[in-house]
Amino acid sequence: MSETTHEFKRALGLFDGTMLVIGSMIGSGIFIVSADIARTVGGGGWLLVVWVITGLMTVTGALAYGELAGMMPHAGGQYVYLREAYNPLVGFLYGWTFFLVIQTGTIAAVGVAFAKFTAVLFPALGDANVLCQAGPVKLTAQRLVAMLNVAVLTFINTRGIVGGKWIQNTFTTAKTIALAALIALGLGAGVSMGVFRENLSTFWNAATTRVAAGSVSMEPLAGFALLGALGVAMVGSLFSSDAWNNVTFTAGETVDPHRNIPLSLAIGTAAVTLLYILANVAYLTVLPVTGTPGAADAAGRGIQFASADRVATAAMSVIMGPAAAVVMAVLIMISTFGCNNGLILSGARVYYAMARDGVFFRSAGRLNARSVPGAALVVQGAWACLLCLSGTYGDLLDYVIFAVLLFYVLTVAGLFILRRKRRDAERPSRAFGYPILPVLYIVLALAISVDLLIFKPAYTWPGLGIVLIGIPVFYAWKISGPARPE
Repeated sequence: MSETTHEFKRALGLFDGTMLVIGSMIGSGIFIVSADIARTVGGGGWLLVVWVITGLMTVTGALAYGELAGMMPHAGGQYVYLREAYNPLVGFLYGWTFFLVIQTGTIAAVGVAFAKFTAVLFPALGDANVLCQAGPVKLTAQRLVAMLNVAVLTFINTRGIVGGKWIQNTFTTAKTIALAALIALGLGAGVSMGVFRENLSTFWNAATTRVAAGSVSMEPLAGFALLGALGVAMVGSLFSSDAWNNVTFTAGETVDPHRNIPLSLAIGTAAVTLLYILANVAYLTVLPVTGTPGAADAAGRGIQFASADRVATAAMSVIMGPAAAVVMAVLIMISTFGCNNGLILSGARVYYAMARDGVFFRSAGRLNARSVPGAALVVQGAWACLLCLSGTYGDLLDYVIFAVLLFYVLTVAGLFILRRKRRDAERPSRAFGYPILPVLYIVLALAISVDLLIFKPAYTWPGLGIVLIGIPVFYAWKISGPARPE
């Protein structure tokens, strides 16, 4: 791909940015993770508490980012904020982790989710169908579908911002309408079922539910044990609510970014938070929280033991019968396809900004004939495909969340630093509730990070290690790395 321009095309308006926020956030998580949350914290009240806290954190973080986006409306978004608030090393550590784990890991996880639900329609494309194997690495039909998902969307986005924008707007609109319809159907049908009243009787019963040797055990939670369980449970909800910051990466292609990016962040995160809370209310209206793993039907298995954790499918099966599996599979395929498009489109802009600073591959800092960072898109897609082969959805989810929280904390803290360092900078948008809400965000995010280090060390400590390895890499790159692209 030849280089013909150094200029991005400003083709993203307020609606496009909002669709990017919503579309990047809504993937497959809202349809799945409530099962694990319910097993971890128990009653329906605590299930909703997890989603409400997640929503409040997300919106608060987005409002803080809105101020930063208004100050620095440049391609690369969060990478630029960290570089300017701290120093080039901190910015690089984010970009390094973003490439190795955060963005590419999320792309791979969403691709695997797309493939998993494709196999509901076409069982031959499942993970049990091993196409070839070399030692511990095996290529299954499911992983091949995941890789094809990434490859196709990467190719489309190398053809220009307009094609990527069209896919994003179309698929985000479709899945938002479908999710709203699912909520309405669940709430409407569940009114006369009496299930919600049953869930109210155990609404605040906090307990961790485990299955061992075919038997179910419940461990009551209180005090610090309950706080620890809430933190662990939020891995799923935070993952499902992540990627809202991706719109900041596209500032170079946004019309009037000082205004449209902060508004996109506020509108998009608030809309998704409301949809997620209502979706869980709909689940509680149709399905009991507790159940039996081996029960014959979805109602008997409850939210905690929905088949393959497919809570939304279980809820719809109570209303629609067997057809629900196909309907939900199609909906989640639409949702994950649109989600991955947003992740792929926006992520490459971070590598572009890094390359322009001389700390990433030189070719990634060039725009192709379609005015998009084609080489950065290809490198991102290739690494995400390798991750599809190397880990499961749950593994990637755990790696991603800890690294994400770490840099969210640093970025929101950077708001305080930049208020001092750049007192006179133009701020078209100011963080709502400053300084109280940003401080609350930092405290909650740090508490969850510490909680994960204690209770999920197998994934979180390696994630921290990946960040720290970036320190010698940064200095090695500065000494012998490629020059900035012309």
